[in-house]
Amino acid sequence: MAEMRARAERPRVSTGSKYELRFGYSRAIRHGNVIRIAGTAGLGEDGNVVSDDVVEQMQRALAIVGKALADLGGSLEDVIMTRIYVANEHDIENVAVVHGEAFRDIRPATTIVKVGFVDHRILVEIEAEAVLDPTQ
Repeated sequence: MAEMRARAERPRVSTGSKYELRFGYSRAIRHGNVIRIAGTAGLGEDGNVVSDDVVEQMQRALAIVGKALADLGGSLEDVIMTRIYVANEHDIENVAVVHGEAFRDIRPATTIVKVGFVDHRILVEIEAEAVLDPTQ
């Protein structure tokens, strides 16, 4: 098998989640001027869900997304698409309001889907795609 190597043109961000190495993925990856952020839950530094409140989980997930973007040279203003996954359909309105607070002026294309999560304590996750100015 050919040796796998990290490519300089594809910098990655890891948040140290136990799932990243186990499942073989990165929190975020940049390829050229595109940044993709994997499904991000509201986990604390200890790897546990920050709260049983969907709003607090969404706020924390957005903070993680913002940091990953910054680490790769981007910001929320560069986001062109988000995908939000909720465990409970009755949480959609609250999650959408938090999303709106972060993206009101940016207004990326967005999808919200009801799903089940690998950890029943997770109530919401968000993915993001960003495109940077090619001169960055």
